[in-house]
Amino acid sequence: MIVFLLLFVGIPLVELYFLIQVGSQIGVLSTIGLSIFTALLGGALVRIQGFSVLMRVRGALGKNQVPALELLDGALLLVAGLVLLLPGFFTDTLGFLLVMAKLRRFLILRLLWILPDESSSDQDAIQTGQRVIEGEFRRERD
Repeated sequence: MIVFLLLFVGIPLVELYFLIQVGSQIGVLSTIGLSIFTALLGGALVRIQGFSVLMRVRGALGKNQVPALELLDGALLLVAGLVLLLPGFFTDTLGFLLVMAKLRRFLILRLLWILPDESSSDQDAIQTGQRVIEGEFRRERD
């Protein structure tokens, strides 16, 4: 619950603070122009990075591999694009950080390291060549 409070109340308040501070230093029109410029630049960067991720996904699918890391990379790019479209300097900074491929890769690997590996038995079965199909059954006749 506190996470949603921070997201929907805290971030807009931080954005408002930064917009007021920057606006008082460089002026209102310059602040609006800078906000529009960062949104356009961020959108262009996300688009370029998105095509790169798309090419990696197609390459992995062409090799009959599951593009799991590439899909997570694309999901983080989607988040980057969304926060870059929001007006404000705090979200723009977060978006520009997520546009950097090395940071996205670090976050993905960190997330995979934190999450428990529940598929280790599946991986063992794949490596030994066994196929395991889980399911339920019931007898129709005895």
